[in-house]
Amino acid sequence: MKTNITYSSLEVGADMDVRVYIAYFLVSFLAAVIVTPLIIRLSYRFRLVDRPNERKVHTREVPRIGGIAIVSGVLAGLVIFRFSFPGLTGIAFGSLVIIITGIIDDIYTLSPIHKLMGQIVAAVIPISFGITISKFMLPFYGEINLDIMSYVITFLWIIIVTNSINLIDGLDGLAVGVSTIALTIMLFFAVSQQQYFLIGYIVLLIGSNIGFFVYNFHPAKIFMGDVGSLFLGYTISLLSIVGFFKGIALTSVLLPVIILAIPLSDTFFAIVRRMLSKQNIMKPDKSHLHHCLLRLGYSHRTTVLILYGAAVLFGTFAFFFPYYNYRVAIVLFLIFLFFIEIIAEVIGLTGGRGNPILHLLRKLGIL
Repeated sequence: MKTNITYSSLEVGADMDVRVYIAYFLVSFLAAVIVTPLIIRLSYRFRLVDRPNERKVHTREVPRIGGIAIVSGVLAGLVIFRFSFPGLTGIAFGSLVIIITGIIDDIYTLSPIHKLMGQIVAAVIPISFGITISKFMLPFYGEINLDIMSYVITFLWIIIVTNSINLIDGLDGLAVGVSTIALTIMLFFAVSQQQYFLIGYIVLLIGSNIGFFVYNFHPAKIFMGDVGSLFLGYTISLLSIVGFFKGIALTSVLLPVIILAIPLSDTFFAIVRRMLSKQNIMKPDKSHLHHCLLRLGYSHRTTVLILYGAAVLFGTFAFFFPYYNYRVAIVLFLIFLFFIEIIAEVIGLTGGRGNPILHLLRKLGIL
């Protein structure tokens, strides 16, 4: 697939060296490390805390607007290093909308519909500035222009990825850790393809995430809240569009799906699970991926580490994915999806309903 905007190495500076990116990392990291304790104090002062309930895993009040620290780290880097690239205006305005939506939700708790409305506005903005998935190429067929469907596909991708990170934010350090792993894999791809805009921006995000992670790993002193999870999901969705979907090869579509397999599969099975149970797909439940692992007896920290390991495994698989060998790539991707389905059924991610693989194995006498 291909975006409408292009990025050349000269737009951000092809002569940048490692020292520059280290500076990016340090600025965003230190900004997040410094800002987070301030947000913790302000959260307690104004009672902006996440209280325990039947759906929550934590048993005490925890500040919940820590995502502002992640945003602060990225913003500090953007201001100091004066980033400029095509599409920045659309990404900036869209990010502003998603940040405001997250903050309002963290303070007042928006209804799912109102929260979705904010995401819709945020998704439409970069699309209106030309950031779209416009075409892709099928093996043995040729190039396919998506035309009007490009807007629909781009819109859905932004909404899905944004919500996938939001939904997986259920344990200390889980969302920020999985996001950082995905961003690190994306960084490797950006370096190999000399996409200098992506390198700089991803480094800023990683630095901010790690700075916040210092306070967010179990037992967390602060949660990122919706302002953090929505911002990360939204940003990752846009980076994948201007990065991976920049190529028109069919396999370029598969890479971000593999890299984001943990949050995307959790979101997919949440929708399937609720539909099979005839529930509102926007109604929250306690059967997400991390909930399933906790029910299997794993501790809070072990569950997070297991999901980190899975994210690293999937990201490594994506990095060594046979990008230019269509037949092998498609076969491996189908095997990958089969593996995800089996794991989901075994741990109960489907809610105990619609387990076709396990049902087949039992029918064959294998289980």
